[in-house]
Amino acid sequence: MFLRICGFVAFQLAGAVLGWFLGLTGLSQLVDALLGALGGSALWLVLDTTRAAQALHWLSPERADSPPIKWGLWGEVLERAQRLLRSQRRTIEEGENRLHDFLSALQASPNGVMLLDNQSRIEWCNQTAAVHFGLDAQRDLQQYMVNLVRDPAFAAYLSGRAFDHELLMAGRESTATRPVRLSVQLYHYGGGRLLLLSRDVTAVEQAEAMRRDFVANVSHEIRTPLTVLAGFVETLQTLELAAEERDSYLTLMAQQSMRMQSLVSDLLMLSRLEGSPAPSVDTWSSVPTLMRQLEQDARALTAVVNLNEQQVHALDFHCAFEGEIAGVATELHSAMGNLVSNAIRYTPPGGHIGVSFRQLPDGQAEFEVVDAGPGIAPEHIPRLTERFYRVDRSRSRETGGTGLGLAIVKHVAQRHGAHLVIESKLGQGARFRITFPATRLRVTHQ
Repeated sequence: MFLRICGFVAFQLAGAVLGWFLGLTGLSQLVDALLGALGGSALWLVLDTTRAAQALHWLSPERADSPPIKWGLWGEVLERAQRLLRSQRRTIEEGENRLHDFLSALQASPNGVMLLDNQSRIEWCNQTAAVHFGLDAQRDLQQYMVNLVRDPAFAAYLSGRAFDHELLMAGRESTATRPVRLSVQLYHYGGGRLLLLSRDVTAVEQAEAMRRDFVANVSHEIRTPLTVLAGFVETLQTLELAAEERDSYLTLMAQQSMRMQSLVSDLLMLSRLEGSPAPSVDTWSSVPTLMRQLEQDARALTAVVNLNEQQVHALDFHCAFEGEIAGVATELHSAMGNLVSNAIRYTPPGGHIGVSFRQLPDGQAEFEVVDAGPGIAPEHIPRLTERFYRVDRSRSRETGGTGLGLAIVKHVAQRHGAHLVIESKLGQGARFRITFPATRLRVTHQ
C-alpha cells in the first residue's frame, strides 16, 4: 500500500513539474502546476483501472495459468489469489481422490451397497447391488426403488420404515433349481436418506440346511443300532435264555456295535478331511504297493461276504503304472478302498469286478472300478456323493454301508486335485473313475 501511495504521489509530482515548465494555460506557474498534478492523478487512475480490469479478467473462470500483473499492489493481490486458488484446487483434488477411493472401496465390496434419497430413489449403487437386484448402475439412477424391485416383501419392508431387522428375499436370478437368497437391511442417515446393504446368503442357508440334515441323519443312523442294542440288553437282563439264543443275540449286538463304530469312524474321517489343509506334493506313495494292498483287502472282504455262498467274486486287479502318486497315502487308500468295497458288496456272488490304475495319454492317471452289480438309475447318480444318500436304504444297511463312503471318496479326490466320475445303467453294473492330475504323478520305472 505504501508503494501504491508513493506511485500516486509520483504521478502527481511528475504532472506538476510538467505543468510548471510547459506553462499550459499561460496563467501563473502555480495554476499550471496544479493542472499538471491533476492530469498526473487522472493518468494514474486510468492505469490503475486498467490493471484492475486485467486482474478481474484473470480471476474469471477462463483465466490463464499465470497472472498478467507481476508487480505492484495488483500483482501482490493476484499472487495471493493464485496461492489461495492453488490451495483450494489441491483441497478439491484431495477430496475428489478420497471420494474416488471411498467409492472404489465400496465398489470392491463383496456386499451390495446402495444410497437412496428421501423419496427412495437411487442415488448410487455398486455393481454387486446392481447384480443382486438386476439393475443397471448408471441407467437406473434416480429411479424409484419400488418400481425396480417388485417384491411384495421388500415393498412392505421399505414402506414400513422399521429397519431394526434384516429382510430375507429371493434374488433377481433365483430359480427353482438354483435358488438365490439375499439378506437386505436399510439404515437411516442424513436428511431422510437411506443406506441399503445386501449380501448373498445362499451358501450360508444351504450350509445351515446341510447342517440340519446332517444332524438329523446322524441321529437317525445312530438311533437305530442303539435301539436294537438296548432291546437286546434288556432281553438278556430280564429273560433266562438258552446258550444258543444268547450267542445269537450277542452276535447281533456285536454287528450293531460295529455298525456304529463304522459310522463314527467315517464321520471322523469326513471331519478330518474338511478341516485339514490340502495335501502337499512332497509326499509320494508307490502306486503298485497301493494296488497290492487294495487287492489283499478286497480278497479278504469277498471271502467274508461270500462265506455261505457257493461262488465268490471274480476279482481282476491290474496296475499299468509303475510310478508314484503325491498325497496322503491313508486318504488315497480309504477313497479307493471304499469304491472297491462298494463294488464287492453290491455285486452278486460270482460277479466280475475289475480294478485298474493306468496313465492316460495326456499325462493324467485314472483309477477305475467296474462292477457287475444291479446298476444305478440316472436320477440317483448326481446325488450319490451326498452324505447318507442311499439308492436302496434297506440294501445299504444289509451290506453294512454307512452312507458316507462316496462322500469321503469325493472329498479325498477334491483334496488331491482329482475328480470323480460315475457311470451306470440299470442292470448293467457301474463304473467309478478317479482321474488324478499329471502334477501328482511321477514315473519311477521305465
